[in-house]
Amino acid sequence: MPSPEMPPEKEINMKQLIVFIKKEFLQVFRDKQTLLMLFGLPIAQIVLFGFALSNEVKGSKIVITDYSKDAVTTRIIGKITASQYFTVEQSLQNADQLQAAFRKGTIKMAVVFPANFAEDLARTGKASVEIIADASDPNEGTTVANYMTQIINDYNLELDSIAGQPLQIVPDILNLYNPQLSGPPNFVPGVMALVLMLVCTMMTSVAIVKEKELGTMEILLVSPFKTLYIIIAKLTPNLLISIVNFFIIILLSSVFLDLQVKGSLLLLTFCSILFILTSLSIGLLLSIYSSTQQGAMMGALMGMMLPTMLLTGFLFPIDNMPLALQWLANIVPSRWYFIIVKNVMLKGLGFASIWKETLILLGMCVILFGISLQKFKIRLQ
Repeated sequence: MPSPEMPPEKEINMKQLIVFIKKEFLQVFRDKQTLLMLFGLPIAQIVLFGFALSNEVKGSKIVITDYSKDAVTTRIIGKITASQYFTVEQSLQNADQLQAAFRKGTIKMAVVFPANFAEDLARTGKASVEIIADASDPNEGTTVANYMTQIINDYNLELDSIAGQPLQIVPDILNLYNPQLSGPPNFVPGVMALVLMLVCTMMTSVAIVKEKELGTMEILLVSPFKTLYIIIAKLTPNLLISIVNFFIIILLSSVFLDLQVKGSLLLLTFCSILFILTSLSIGLLLSIYSSTQQGAMMGALMGMMLPTMLLTGFLFPIDNMPLALQWLANIVPSRWYFIIVKNVMLKGLGFASIWKETLILLGMCVILFGISLQKFKIRLQ
């Protein structure tokens, strides 16, 4: 029995299907934002994570203190200098100079050879070299210490073949600022920068654009309030909420993670408020230029979250990035705030060690707020 023919309206019309597919392709390729997400994001991720961002540490700045100055220490220092993983800055002669260098944050490690190093090695078959690492970033501190240990172990093998008897140089590792190599001292400053940046920018980014969507912008146009008053009124609630968030993070870190503020809480609070104001200014700029709340929030999320995570030194060492990314990292406010939090909260340093970062944040805050104020006046006119 022959099957009944399909009704004309249910027949598969390949021409219509092709037309619809063509229309969808044209619609996708006409949308620049969609094209950027489809092609730009994967390419950017491959380039960044494949070539630019790496957990490998190279060229770490270190200092060497040699109290022995014998043939063995000279040979080891030569191997350290020749390694691609280290850059020997200088030779220091006492513990005070070492401590000052670590407090400045200019070095990642110090290598100390005690007096009579070669004599102890020849007499007892064993000698120790002290390795002092900055472990405020436990991942980087551990990696750098492992590199140094490997160089010493390689030299131990050379000694065995030359001396014909087992000789051993033992690395004695000391981790400054984080002896247990626990995670919180590294991720708490990063989380503080990330949370404050995202909360401030996302909350503020919808402040002005919400007025546009609700149709209440006209009220602002005819209101007797000055532009500065309107902006202050928009930012004040978000400022207070962000300050509360800051103290909540500090409290939780102290109670649950046993991570107290070693430096001045007042200084850290002042710098945090400065960072919050800078973030609020960025959110205000996004709000002025955005036409929808969704677009403003996406701009805050994508435009600030990724730079904060990738270009602050929180996840990847900045010194090992390509020069272009290092320059780009300098315009990310959270990078400077991350340094401030580590120096004050973890190392217990004062304003003398963070004055440069504080001035940079202050300059960013003034410039961004000034631009926001000017652009907002133009939009109201």
